[in-house]
Amino acid sequence: MPTLVKILGFASDPAIAEQLHQLGHAGRVEYVTLSHEDTKRHRLRVETDRGTDCSIALPRDQALSDGAVLALRPDRAIVVRMAEERWLRLRPHDTAAGLELGYCCGNLHWRVKFDADIIAIALEGPERDYLERVRHFIDSGRARRADDR
Repeated sequence: MPTLVKILGFASDPAIAEQLHQLGHAGRVEYVTLSHEDTKRHRLRVETDRGTDCSIALPRDQALSDGAVLALRPDRAIVVRMAEERWLRLRPHDTAAGLELGYCCGNLHWRVKFDADIIAIALEGPERDYLERVRHFIDSGRARRADDR
């Protein structure tokens, strides 16, 4: 089992991109798909999309992210891919509800992003757990799912 001990660069780096392109044509690029939570870790055991067991042991000053190259040899590369993130999208009824909902999300230390009048909450657990915490906004009509019409 290979132990991957540092990030060698990123797939977007021009020199590395060319090497990955060549290895890709030969079917020699393996991918490790990680969740957002896993990228915060420095030590973990993973399996590539080709079934290779690996252990990752990074120094504290390095952080895993999409496109991180963990192995790059003439015969093989191992690259990190991010799992698709799930988001709970809420549309506050008005500015006051939006401020209160944003404050609530901040107090819960949830990762959010804003898209015009929508607050998107990164789901790092079951969606029902998040909905339960904001149920009072939805039940009172002060916010609704952005997917709902």
